[in-house]
This record gives sequence, structure tokens and C-alpha cells, in this order.
Amino acid sequence: MCGRFALRVSPEQVREAFGYAAKPNFPPRYNIAPTQPVAIVREEQGKPEFALVRWGLIPPWVKDIRTFPTLINARSEQAAEKPAFRNAIRRRRCLIPADGFYEWQKTATAKKQPYLIERPDSGVFAFAGLWESWMDAEGNELDSAAILTTAANETLEPIHDRMPVVIRPGDYARWLDADHVPPVEVAGLMAPAAEDFFHAYPVSTRVNSVANDDDGLVAPLAEETTPPAQLKKKAKDKNPHNGQMSLF
Repeated sequence: MCGRFALRVSPEQVREAFGYAAKPNFPPRYNIAPTQPVAIVREEQGKPEFALVRWGLIPPWVKDIRTFPTLINARSEQAAEKPAFRNAIRRRRCLIPADGFYEWQKTATAKKQPYLIERPDSGVFAFAGLWESWMDAEGNELDSAAILTTAANETLEPIHDRMPVVIRPGDYARWLDADHVPPVEVAGLMAPAAEDFFHAYPVSTRVNSVANDDDGLVAPLAEETTPPAQLKKKAKDKNPHNGQMSLF
């Protein structure tokens, strides 16, 4: 699951990382939320192209977007079979630049603690995305996108059981080239990130409100919390079979 993310680096850094020709100018974002505009990189005539689209994929066959659910994520294991995503994964794959995302961990008090998940160097990376173009009855077009997800790696599993699919720079061109590279040939890219790719730390619950979008959201929480690795160890200690005898 990925319901909020950040893109704090400069437009120049994003352009350099993804190699598109356009020179868009956009402010740093600390709390990008569903239905808001998001930056994507897609292929156009064999070259990477920058675009701003709605976060929440709308398939072309939707009649009324007001009654259609907001598809911000797509499970990578099922996308090729799902009506909402199967055409996009075959023809309209994209990269979604980010430099962090948030997940919420359940606590003993039933409250959810938000964590910022980012690269150890806080650098930019790419979510695997799908995009579509929808047209209303008057001919107005709206491009939209969703983030593909996969099972969480061991680093993030104590926080959430799912994580976004991350495409490494050496695989950008293959992922974007949907005209020549079918889904079966990029299936191996839709896997959990390496254990050391991300680290996570708790942040303020201010991120819960989409009205908040400032650098204070990414500041480490001053209050003492249990690190994810310790939570995982506690869970294992409670189950001597480590889940081998469990039905769930």
C-alpha cells in the first residue's frame, strides 16, 4: 500500500535522474495525496517524457468518474488480469518519481504511527506505475496513474505487509518500453526492493491531514518508539513456530 508520498528534491535533480528533455518547474512536496497531480515519466517516441497526471487511475471505459473508486494502487501480482489495469500494464507503463513515502503501523493503543520510508541518502527513486487516458462526453481528456505494489521486504514488513514496486535506474528503459517488452518480460522487476534499499523512521501524525505539506512532516519523531526491527523480533518471540504452523 502507498497512500502518501513525497518529492522534495529539485526539478533539476528529477530531470537528471530520469533523462527527459522538458524543464518543468515544481515546488517540493512533502505530502502528496490521492487525486492530486503527480509527476510521471512515460515513453513518447522512444524517449522519456515528463507529464503531470491525476493520482488515481481511471480506465477509459469508466462512464462517470464521480462514482468510480480511486485506484491509487494496483497489486502487481494481479494487474495483468484485472480489467482496470490489464491494458495499462501491456501498453502504458510509467515511472513515478519520489524520494520518500509514508506507511502507518498499528500500535498497542490501536492508534496508527506514521513512518517515513526513504533511501538512506534521501535520494530520488522511481515507483513502478501505470497510466491511462480517460475522455468525457465533451472530449476533455484526463490522464491518471496508479502505483504498483508488491509484498513488503523484511525491512518494511513490521510496518506494513505491502510496499510499492521500485524500478532501478538500469531497468527504466525496459519498464517504459511497453511497445516491445511485454508484461511477462518485466515480471521479475515487480519484486520487493533489496533489504538495504530503504530505511524507515517515525514521524508526526500531522501527515494524516492532507492540508499539511511542509518540511516538518519529514522530521524524525522526538518521542520514543519501538524500532521496526524490534517489533519484528517481538512478533517472532511470541510465535515459537515463526508462523510455520499458522493457517493465516
